Amino acid sequence: MKKYIALLRGINVSGKNKVAMPVLKNAFEEIGFSEVSTYINSGNVLFSSESEDKSELILKCEAVISERFDLTIPVAVMAVEDLAETVKHAPDWWGQEKETIHYAIFMIAPITVSDVFAAVGAPKMEYERIAHYGEVIFWSAPRKTFNKARWSKIASSSVNNHVTIRNANTVNKLLTMGHY
Repeated sequence: MKKYIALLRGINVSGKNKVAMPVLKNAFEEIGFSEVSTYINSGNVLFSSESEDKSELILKCEAVISERFDLTIPVAVMAVEDLAETVKHAPDWWGQEKETIHYAIFMIAPITVSDVFAAVGAPKMEYERIAHYGEVIFWSAPRKTFNKARWSKIASSSVNNHVTIRNANTVNKLLTMGHY
């Protein structure tokens, strides 16, 4: 039995794609996942599964969301231990400075880190810092100059629908909930 985190993209945003977390939790349990819990309304689901096939897990998650909520929601799935290893390789600056926004950008297959860098472009080093490990991009930008950062425009880029973003606090809370 392995612990995973499903990161749903674009739910409960500005009143769109409404998904109630208790109903989502029940749906995940009904398709055979155990130890299911959710964290905040943005679509973070921790669960355990016998399967270690990420593609199969993603398909199961997306199918139950489609069936239960009549929504087509892209999902990234990552083993909790893999996320812990990834965060160990986060740059020293990520998640540290208080007046800075710190995000982890997760790829939704088949998109890759290279695809995202090609679409968004090189960071403006005077306004942001960026690094990556595996299929996660770590990005930080000071609040005061956030809108000047090139990567603050990821939402209007061609890859926006192929990534899901979490702040450093959420990533760390998910690891704590997954017992890392």
